[in-house]
Amino acid sequence: MTHPVHDPAAALDKQGCAVSHRPVFGRNTRARATTTRARRNVGFWLPRPRGRLRASVRAAEVDGLSFAFRARTAGILVVSLWLMAIVPWPRDAYYAAIAVAFFILGYIPYRLRRHRRVEWIKLGFIVLDVALVTAAILVPPPVGLGGDWPVQTRLRGQEFLYLLLLLAEAALTFSPLLVLWTGAVIAAIWSVGVRVLYELPTTIRYQDAAANGPVASSDVLRLYFEPTFVGLTQWWTQLVATGLFTAILAVAVWRSRQLLLAQVEAEVVRADLARYVSPDVADALAARAPHGFGEPATRPVAVLFADIVGFTGLTERFSPEQTFALLRSFQERCSQVVFAHGGTLDKYLGDGFMATFGGLDERPAAPASALACAFALREEVARWSAKRVARGAQPVVLSVGVHCGPVMIGNLGADRRIEFTVVGDVVNVASRLEGATRELGATIAASDACVQAAQDPADRFDEVVEWQLRGRQQPIRVHLARRNPTLSAARSA
Repeated sequence: MTHPVHDPAAALDKQGCAVSHRPVFGRNTRARATTTRARRNVGFWLPRPRGRLRASVRAAEVDGLSFAFRARTAGILVVSLWLMAIVPWPRDAYYAAIAVAFFILGYIPYRLRRHRRVEWIKLGFIVLDVALVTAAILVPPPVGLGGDWPVQTRLRGQEFLYLLLLLAEAALTFSPLLVLWTGAVIAAIWSVGVRVLYELPTTIRYQDAAANGPVASSDVLRLYFEPTFVGLTQWWTQLVATGLFTAILAVAVWRSRQLLLAQVEAEVVRADLARYVSPDVADALAARAPHGFGEPATRPVAVLFADIVGFTGLTERFSPEQTFALLRSFQERCSQVVFAHGGTLDKYLGDGFMATFGGLDERPAAPASALACAFALREEVARWSAKRVARGAQPVVLSVGVHCGPVMIGNLGADRRIEFTVVGDVVNVASRLEGATRELGATIAASDACVQAAQDPADRFDEVVEWQLRGRQQPIRVHLARRNPTLSAARSA
């Protein structure tokens, strides 16, 4: 058994206990650096995150634009139905045409939502949206479709509220900038429209009536009911309300975007962690890091060691590339089996690996999961070996050792470098059992303590022996599985 990487079974402390190390991120690792950068970037203007975090946020923004377009379409349908109900024919056809134009103005940036300049495209179309809605409110329909009311009366209704719906649409895009831009454009274009009507020669203004002195309340009321009267109080109220609504929505979207960034960041960090540790460890780190992950604890854990038998002779004539490919295929196959049985891949050990079961939380079924994983690993390697033999390559034989018992598990190390570590005699025994399979002529060697704890069927093993493990004073009762499906599958192939 070769171990170009550290062999935890050989690393005994002064009490004779083995220590197994799993690489877990310290403060100076890339995952934590990514977290720090992302948090530093969360400001009001939210500069773009970088790398995979940026790609994930970008995907969320595209989804936001898609959702905003769907909400916009639903709003157009509702408003169109409402106008058809209250506006007589043929004027309702005029407003239906405006609704179609408004839909087109939303559809174009939706189609371009993955364009690299989509932000600028959306900003430009917001100007067109506000201009179209403002014109629909303030400009009378063509001659023959509208009434003969003075144009100034178009400021008396509540249609200005339709402009505020554009703010609601902008809020669905996760962009505070779009919200602020939409509010500013609404205030600017609406003000231009009001000013045009205010400056018409036919418009009656309060300042004209007050030019010759104070105006009585009765005269003010009379002015207000004049069809061509335009007052600025309503306009100021609309601007103040729009400004407050814009500010509140921008803050709400900013906070929502912070939550989005935190969620995306956590997922990216978890994906980075999963490249170095088992998925269950990555999940535990992501979920428990704020509350302290890896606090030392003593709990029963099942430990499994697996190794390729005769790896040195098998790869004697291999090139480095061939050896690398063999190890990679072995690790990919075995890791899937370990994860499928709820195990934690503790460490790759050159041509072998160590896995634990029940290390992150107490699992009564951990011994059973470890034994089931051992037999599943043997079957998986048997199928892989048969494929190798079929194409003229040498078969691969796997040996497995399993033991369970109480261990100390938790973070161990210096301030700038910590490792999630399993410490205890159980690790040493499991490693020794795996090594003893050569002498015992077995593929799987499991301690009696593990078999009893798992309540495993006796027919899965071929023999039970008392075996003196190297480095121990007392013999241990070992269950052996001698049948080698790897060799039988290779022969049949």
